[in-house]
Amino acid sequence: MRRRLRELVQRLPREEGGNAVIEFIGMSVLFLVPLVYLTLTFFTIQGAAFAAEGAAREAGRILSLGGDTGREAAELATRLAFEDFDLGVSTPPSLAVECESDPCLTPGSRLHVTVTTRVTLPLITTGLAQALGAVVPIEGRAVVVVDRFRVQG
Repeated sequence: MRRRLRELVQRLPREEGGNAVIEFIGMSVLFLVPLVYLTLTFFTIQGAAFAAEGAAREAGRILSLGGDTGREAAELATRLAFEDFDLGVSTPPSLAVECESDPCLTPGSRLHVTVTTRVTLPLITTGLAQALGAVVPIEGRAVVVVDRFRVQG
């Protein structure tokens, strides 16, 4: 009995040789892949949030200056903000403006600007993301005060 136990103990280290490296690599991949994907997802959503906030702020500034082409320039600034971040948004960003006074660009009044879009999760196609609900809505808001000394016209 003792002899048999001694043989088993001596044989055990030889049969396990090299398995620790394989187990380490397997566990590393098992934990590392989801961690990298979560990090990539976090940075994509955070980038879209930064783009939406910046787009709302800049669109509000452009709108507060007024003029005939204010709305078109604000929409262009919104698109450029998302292009600068190089985000794969599933829907183009939309711009909504609410005025506190009538007419909208009354000196001293405030404009409430909202930019919304939807971002698909990384490494998922847009169609599959829509079907699975793997789309994150993003919204950026800004309040801009029209200059008190603005000349209306």
